[in-house]
Amino acid sequence: MTYDFSGKNAIVTGGAGNLGSAVVRKLVAAGARVALVDRHVENGQKLVEELGGKDHCKAFGGDLTTPEGVSKVMQDILADFGQVDMLVHTVGGFAMGDPVHKADVSVLDKMLMLNVRPIFLMGGAVARHLVESERPGKIVFILAQAGYKGSKNKAAYTASKSAAIRLMEAMSAELKEHGINVNGVSPSTIDTPPNRADMPNADFSRWVTPEQLADGIMFLLSPGADAMHGADVPISSLS
Repeated sequence: MTYDFSGKNAIVTGGAGNLGSAVVRKLVAAGARVALVDRHVENGQKLVEELGGKDHCKAFGGDLTTPEGVSKVMQDILADFGQVDMLVHTVGGFAMGDPVHKADVSVLDKMLMLNVRPIFLMGGAVARHLVESERPGKIVFILAQAGYKGSKNKAAYTASKSAAIRLMEAMSAELKEHGINVNGVSPSTIDTPPNRADMPNADFSRWVTPEQLADGIMFLLSPGADAMHGADVPISSLS
């Protein structure tokens, strides 16, 4: 499917990662100008160069787990881009754990820090910009099917992903009247080099690819999804 995002400015968090870079490539190909946000800004700059330079996208660094970090990122982006129309938030993390009765609370703190705070802070910052500038917009969060139910030795991870889904739903209810669509995609296991390294005996053909996820995200950003609010779209490989 072909999309035209000419004249639109997008933010992609985790934009130098396996999924984020796939989204950045598709957005640039569709004519959008992209603010690529990544903790490792040097990786983002390499992708910018690969895609033809700053006319198409620009890399920004920042810590999205703190209010100060998010405020600085937004200030830098708006100073350069002037406005933002879309956010794709791909930042997150995974950690196994012990049973809750044996676990240290640090694993819970880590999962909430990676999977919940950035959604609250970065999603809130972009929403504030859209509301205050009286602009319609699209926000898409990367969630996870792991958030649908608890799993053995994954209590902290599944709890954080469940909280992320509830945040998406709450923001959708709050922003719908402003013409802002907030939705999410929940992948099964994503086929990335780190996941292959962590699960070498798995059947990789059954995993969803970053490109498949990016295709679903592009639809949610498009006019075809204008009537979708608070949708959590599960995406899994059909192999």
